[in-house]
Amino acid sequence: MDLNDHEVQQILLTEESHTADLKATEIAPAKLTRTMAAFCNAEGGEIFVGIGEDSTRQLRSWRGFGSIEEANGHVQAFESFFPFGQFVDYQFLRQLDDPDSGLVLKATFLRTPDVRKSSDGKIYVRRGAQNMPLTDLEAIRRLEYAKGVTSFETHPIDVPLDFVTNSDTVIGFMLEIVPTGEPLQFLKKQLLIRDEKPTVASVLLFADEPQAALPKQSAVKVYRYATSEPLGTRATLAGQPIAIGGPAYDVIREAVRTTVDLVQGIRVLTPNGLEDITYPEVTLHEIITNAVLHRDYSIADDIHVRVFDNRVEVESPGGLPAHLTPENILEQRFGRNGHLTRWISRFPDPPNKDVGEGLRTAFDAMKGLKLKPPEIIDKRTSVLVVIRHQRLASPEEMIIEYLQSQPEISNSVVRRLAGIGSENTVKRIFQRMIRAGELEPIPGRPLRDAAYRLPTQLTTKADEPEHPTLL
Repeated sequence: MDLNDHEVQQILLTEESHTADLKATEIAPAKLTRTMAAFCNAEGGEIFVGIGEDSTRQLRSWRGFGSIEEANGHVQAFESFFPFGQFVDYQFLRQLDDPDSGLVLKATFLRTPDVRKSSDGKIYVRRGAQNMPLTDLEAIRRLEYAKGVTSFETHPIDVPLDFVTNSDTVIGFMLEIVPTGEPLQFLKKQLLIRDEKPTVASVLLFADEPQAALPKQSAVKVYRYATSEPLGTRATLAGQPIAIGGPAYDVIREAVRTTVDLVQGIRVLTPNGLEDITYPEVTLHEIITNAVLHRDYSIADDIHVRVFDNRVEVESPGGLPAHLTPENILEQRFGRNGHLTRWISRFPDPPNKDVGEGLRTAFDAMKGLKLKPPEIIDKRTSVLVVIRHQRLASPEEMIIEYLQSQPEISNSVVRRLAGIGSENTVKRIFQRMIRAGELEPIPGRPLRDAAYRLPTQLTTKADEPEHPTLL
């Protein structure tokens, strides 16, 4: 690929970071696999091979390979590390204005669903601009949990067997699903008992009170904040947080019901005045279900559902597993907790269908109400889903629609209408609309009371009658 001077300078000025690294052609291919493994075990990243650096003057230069054949050693290292086309893309870059400066090899790596080792047999993760080796077994296990290679749901819990084999939940399940079976034999056969102990999955599914064995990993907490601000505070917390416990099947249903109840009665400002807030219940159901089934149960934290005046936030412990990202999560599928997902789908009227369509259903339901789709944020240690009560219409369209029935509009009203938190963002919208002739400021107002209206229609001669009536 030929690059112009601007594109070349962008590469030379790239800051080495959590997702970018630049290397000279002299780097040994084996050493390069450390960076490759580190990227794959973290968030992915890009390596540019063929960038020289004068450390004394802190200057970089384009010093690429003389030909593609000269890069064979590096390409072969990539190919042995990754079969062609899997989680990596290679490109050769050349300066359009200086082709004699050589070819820079650019390799783009995606986060892999498995843990990758470098050619020295060690596991590295990317932290800032460094490749950090993992030697501690617990750190490696945490990485495996984070990537979904192994799941904490298979971990045995030190509680008596009858904690799950003699519960009302498992007896009711057996009578409905396997009426001739016995809980102990059934759970052993399904690998829900290991080393004569219940696994995390069996406790979550079949214990009447999983919270007794997993006090910080099995509940959902629901909060109501009477504010539209970015963060909820103790001052805006309405009532006490509601802790929802019990087996996973009951937790999902009760968490959805509680969230729906809290949402009811909230009123939002629309161009037609105050209206009751409306979220598709299926959206709340699917996102809360997804949080319970796919969270990382090795992290000692609850799922948090926060109901604000203009949005609902669902935050579940653990980042997105394997190769999933907020961008591909609707197209890709990966289950962190296979036992939990599989067996909860066998309950009567299950909360999930175990076909990987839950999030898409949630997005489609929001679209059906002409609301903006949920926002998925991977915070690495948790996944936050924000469900905003925000119409698909642009802020400009909302402003014009509001002024069709109201004489004026202010910054605070627009923020409530459009769900915008920043006063300066709304100021910039007003400025654009004024320049376009769509709005005008109401004259004579002090700055703190500034408001805007549709442009007044000036009477022109063309509007006047040709023969005015004489009095």
